[in-house]
Amino acid sequence: MPASPQAASSAILERDGRFLLIRRKNPPMADLFAFPGGRAEAGETPAETALREFFEETGIQARNPTLFTTYDLKSEKDGGQHFLLSVFKIDADLDVEAIAADDAADPGWYTAEEIRRLPCPPSVRDCAEKLAALDADR
Repeated sequence: MPASPQAASSAILERDGRFLLIRRKNPPMADLFAFPGGRAEAGETPAETALREFFEETGIQARNPTLFTTYDLKSEKDGGQHFLLSVFKIDADLDVEAIAADDAADPGWYTAEEIRRLPCPPSVRDCAEKLAALDADR
């Protein structure tokens, strides 16, 4: 019997056409670059999860989560994990720097073009492409 999906959220912070990514330290996405995020805790809304996980992994207090897209992610490896991922765009003060914490390492700012070349989950690459297309339309 397949496991029921787990709720998860991630958060996209953009500054000057660059997006904050962290490198995951632990499975299921160890060593991949991703937007900060993770599993929901009991009673949390997806937006609350996004803000909490972003803070835990970067030390940045974000605000104004706006749902950007969702993904239904199923993995054949790692025990067949299944996540319903909500991805939010967020705001944060411009003068705060990311500090890797929790499950995160190596925070950095990347353009959509750079993200195409990084080892990252398909959902991250897809979000970067969508964001680049939105920026091109402005």
